[in-house]
Amino acid sequence: MVIPRHILQEFQQCLDAADKAGEIEPTAMTVASLGLTGGLSARTVLLKNFDERGFVFYTNLESRKGIQLHTNPAAALVFHWKTIIRQVLIEGKVEQISDQQADEYFASRDHGSQVGAWASDQSRPLKSRAELLKSAIAVEAKYIGRTVPRPSHWSGLRVVPHMIEFWTGKKSRLHDRVRYTLTDNGWNKQRLFP
Repeated sequence: MVIPRHILQEFQQCLDAADKAGEIEPTAMTVASLGLTGGLSARTVLLKNFDERGFVFYTNLESRKGIQLHTNPAAALVFHWKTIIRQVLIEGKVEQISDQQADEYFASRDHGSQVGAWASDQSRPLKSRAELLKSAIAVEAKYIGRTVPRPSHWSGLRVVPHMIEFWTGKKSRLHDRVRYTLTDNGWNKQRLFP
């Protein structure tokens, strides 16, 4: 079921307010996943797109997070904007985006980021920085004067939410929390104690 427009508008208002307030990277979010041995894992990535279907970020599918999210396709996203004292928590299932969408986004990236997607065996041990730079030089040489194609192991993942919570901090510690939960009858809104 699609995310209602008013929820997406509220999220966009948070992003806009954080950006206007000078937040260094308003689209930065923590992605939490279940590790392969049952433990939890978290890292910070950048949100690249969101719409009524969910929230999209890009990664190497063979990285630690890529493997975890393929094996256990569920994630939590946390946006925390200190400058505006706001936070958004999103929980949902994870799905890979279409190759066409991944190709379009990859083509929009700067050349260095495209090379990096090929040069880095993300999350694997690296003997030295020189090894990484040597790999990048080899990729540069391979595609000199040509378009760098998207690696098949690099794509976007969409978190399709079943829960979205908006939190606004108050000096009194009587914070404002509103949670939207997807039910069989649509999205249910509930206010929570802080």
